[in-house]
Amino acid sequence: MVTPALAVTGMTATSTIGIFDSLPEFIEIGDQPQQNEIFAQNGVNEDGTASYQSIAVVFNQNREEASWDNVSQYLKDATVAGEDRRFYSHGGVDVAGVIRAAVKNALGGDLSGASTLSMQLVKNIYIQQALQLPTEDEQKKGINDAQKTSIDRKLKEMKLAIGLEKTYTKDEILLAYLNIAGFGGNTYGIEAAAQQYYGTSAAEVTIAQAASLIAIVQEPGARSLSSPDNYEANQDRRDTILYWMHEEGMITQAEYDEALATPVDETTVSLNPPRSGCIAAYDYAKQFCDYVVKNVKNYATLGADEQERKDNWKIGGYKLYTSLDLRLQTVAQDTVSSRAPAGETRLELGSASTSVEVGSGRILTMAQNKTFNDSLAGGGPTTSAVNFNTDKAYGGSSGFQVGSTYKTFTLINWLESNHGLNEVVNAAPRTENQAQFADSCDGPYGGTWTFKNSSGEQGTRTVLAATVGSVNGAYASMGMQLDQCLTKKAAMKLGVHPAGDDPSTPEQEAVLNSYPSAILGTNTIAPLTMASAYAGIAAGGLYCKPTAVDFIVNAAGETLPGQAKDCAMVLDPEVAATTAYALQQAYRSYAANARDGVPMMAKTGTTDKSHQTWLVGASTRVATAVWFGNIKGDFSIGRYPGGLGNRHAIAKIIFGAANSLYGGGGFPEPAARLMTGAGVEVPSLNGGTLENAKALLEGLGLSFADGGQVNSDLPAGTVVSSDPGAGAITARGVTVTVYTSNGAMSTVPDVVSGNPDYASASATLNSAGFTNVPPPVCVVVDPLSPNIGKVVSSDPGAGSVWVRTSEVKLGVGQEICP
Repeated sequence: MVTPALAVTGMTATSTIGIFDSLPEFIEIGDQPQQNEIFAQNGVNEDGTASYQSIAVVFNQNREEASWDNVSQYLKDATVAGEDRRFYSHGGVDVAGVIRAAVKNALGGDLSGASTLSMQLVKNIYIQQALQLPTEDEQKKGINDAQKTSIDRKLKEMKLAIGLEKTYTKDEILLAYLNIAGFGGNTYGIEAAAQQYYGTSAAEVTIAQAASLIAIVQEPGARSLSSPDNYEANQDRRDTILYWMHEEGMITQAEYDEALATPVDETTVSLNPPRSGCIAAYDYAKQFCDYVVKNVKNYATLGADEQERKDNWKIGGYKLYTSLDLRLQTVAQDTVSSRAPAGETRLELGSASTSVEVGSGRILTMAQNKTFNDSLAGGGPTTSAVNFNTDKAYGGSSGFQVGSTYKTFTLINWLESNHGLNEVVNAAPRTENQAQFADSCDGPYGGTWTFKNSSGEQGTRTVLAATVGSVNGAYASMGMQLDQCLTKKAAMKLGVHPAGDDPSTPEQEAVLNSYPSAILGTNTIAPLTMASAYAGIAAGGLYCKPTAVDFIVNAAGETLPGQAKDCAMVLDPEVAATTAYALQQAYRSYAANARDGVPMMAKTGTTDKSHQTWLVGASTRVATAVWFGNIKGDFSIGRYPGGLGNRHAIAKIIFGAANSLYGGGGFPEPAARLMTGAGVEVPSLNGGTLENAKALLEGLGLSFADGGQVNSDLPAGTVVSSDPGAGAITARGVTVTVYTSNGAMSTVPDVVSGNPDYASASATLNSAGFTNVPPPVCVVVDPLSPNIGKVVSSDPGAGSVWVRTSEVKLGVGQEICP
């Protein structure tokens, strides 16, 4: 068929006519890229099943497949009239058209103008295949190869078009063409084009609209309706299509006249931005949408490996049903936004909150104060392309220092090392040599470390009291009894990793810091990570990796699994229960306490100079992390209105809403062995000598310190007390301070009984060593009383232990006091 055309024009194919032998019989139409849709839960249906609401439409190409019945006959007719009037009579190649184009273009050496709809479909299929290539350079080359004007390409299109005609019906080919054609920019397919340019569907377009849409496909750059600059060119081509629709009897004279009189201008074109992308998602779920999309590589249902999953996502047509609970999300988003205004100018204020389901890892909320906007132009200071809740690898930041919320992992290490909550440690602020902190991962460390207590605590504390009060000095002392590497590993077991790393890589162990100051929370971590870690504690040691997608429905309507529940027991249940017990005691005094009867555990965190503040808590059903601080900079949150209380105010509302929706039961009782631990009981030292006390303490593995003398009635040099006191359980190596008597006190004798006079009573006191007896104090008594002129009182009273050099006041009875 083609040979005569080539002979007439003198053109030759570089690969000869034998090119046909190397081609397949036909090219498959296949699935074209479609939109993906994301859903969130929004309550329950009457039958108890979850009710879902669409929150986003996401596409690689703005395309929505239309069925044959959902495409207007006007569009089908306009396509045939404008692109291939002999479409229903040829076999894929229009012989007359080929010969005519060959003669017309003989001098140019090509066959432009000879394409049938079937041939154009072949070209568009190749263009779509090129757009799925992994790199931009490969995509450009593939598109150029599909569009270049050459005899070989045209012959290839002819052969494959003939194959299409043998495999598919005419209507199937026409519909495939309408669904694959480009309509300018990133808009593909007639349904998306009708929505974007006219705000209607492919089924509802008018004759004039149908012709204008089909006018675009030959030259999208010059005729798309996205710019008024293209209106004139579009109308010219539209009118030609209308002419042929009338000539072919597809429309009546009246319809033709009416359509022709319709202008292509601002009065008829109604531009509608694509309803796609996370920037256009439901207001309460934009950043969560971004997280879902950036996790596509992890959805095993979409393919065998990351690349296949990404490729299938580009093809699209998936409906993702996620774990986001819009009931709780709305509360979280409104609360965060109200307490941390996005337009704050005094500092780059940021705040985020995320909640996960205990025992499953399902993400229930993901809120932040800045509106998500990842457009190239951005949305100004009230927006951000960064999702503060998650890791950098998934659209987040490099994280924020978590402060004392990290102490929980030192506590876990403490309990796993068989220490107990009632053990006593030195709580004083001080400077320690870092070499005293063992670290089998990264140590030893040089230099010194100086730490303070926010409330100036001194002396000793039980570990439980130190946890409730978040006493830095006590936790530093605990760290000196532990291997810091094991604290890091305790955190890692619960999924903790720096937000700047990809948690799926082994390098996280090398990056998570374990130097001494890390005890107080210097690692930078994402809220989602902290919420998931605390959920693992609340679940009795069962850590579940966070997941966002419950199930997926593909383009064929098949229901596929979502992200598999990935949980493992990482803590001894007794360690988890005892940790939760300590955090429950901390929560009781917090302003974040919802006081709704649902048991909860929590821990606050504040970094040095209050640049970042946190509160992470959990019931047995939901764990929530709240961050309130500086996106950048070092503004002290303590100076911001509401100060450190902002984290409590946010958490209290979210905790209350979560408890109302999900409830929560009691936590297991702490393990008795982990209350006392393997510590040492401080013996009673009273009445002994300083030397004996020192020997006894050191023999038990405790350190000794002489606290000096104190007032006592025991003989000078006799031990009178210790800190920690007798019976306290303390860790080995802890310093016990011993105090001895200065012998300066004695027992006050009874100088009232027997009605002695002042002189006799004074003499008795002097004899007992109390020489500081001032003149008597007048005390009014009954004139008939025998106590006139007699001692009726002493201060201090008889039997009191008193410093002998201190005053002992005597009261003498008188009828009248001056």
